[in-house]
Amino acid sequence: MQLLCPERIFHMKLQQVLSVTRKAIDDYHMITDGDSIAIGISGGKDSLTLLYALQGLRRFYPARFTIQAITVDLGFQNLDLQEITKLCADLDVPYHIVKTDIGKIIFEDRQESNPCSLCAKMRKGALNDAIKKLGCNKVAYAHHKDDVVETMMLSLVYEGRFHTFRPVTYLDRMDLTVIRPLIYMKEADVIGFVHKYEIPVVKSPCPADGHTKREYAKALLKNINLEAPGVKDRMFTAIKDSIDGWA
Repeated sequence: MQLLCPERIFHMKLQQVLSVTRKAIDDYHMITDGDSIAIGISGGKDSLTLLYALQGLRRFYPARFTIQAITVDLGFQNLDLQEITKLCADLDVPYHIVKTDIGKIIFEDRQESNPCSLCAKMRKGALNDAIKKLGCNKVAYAHHKDDVVETMMLSLVYEGRFHTFRPVTYLDRMDLTVIRPLIYMKEADVIGFVHKYEIPVVKSPCPADGHTKREYAKALLKNINLEAPGVKDRMFTAIKDSIDGWA
């Protein structure tokens, strides 16, 4: 599968991925001794990079932790998870697939015109339920540096506020902590890593894939960057300095 990115692709080595991931984990105290961490696996480039990173860090990170991989199957017929199953087995990571009818509910039963928000809510609900059943106390999401800035841009455009997700978020109702270890890693570097190691990325079968508000934010930032190169890095710095939970 060809992955496109507007930035220069740097074929990042695993050791470099581990280094930048560890820096984020250390800076925001994401992992403590004894943590049991679930990794949400969509099959895309970001979640598989996170899988490699956390499995690699387990070998030498001073805090001992365990990981388990979980995929929420939305029920689309053309989702093939065989390569992901094999990859997790090769990495010696327990892998769990949660079967749901979320796709049918959203696109057939409800015929949602703007499906992404409801889908995300239902998917996270199914993921969190599975995580609690497995006894994990943390879940790792694969949001990277570009996701941080794009979410902030979406918030500015559609909500009129300067906001994005935090590196660490505690969900008190679930007694579950969300961590985002890839926040220092650019999307271009994720793509380069996946290319270098020929990681088996699974294309999303969702009908809305590639037609979301996030794609709009990505295109908007690309255009701004043409006029003001380096703008995403400066925006990321502004987020770190200004938004609660980042400083």
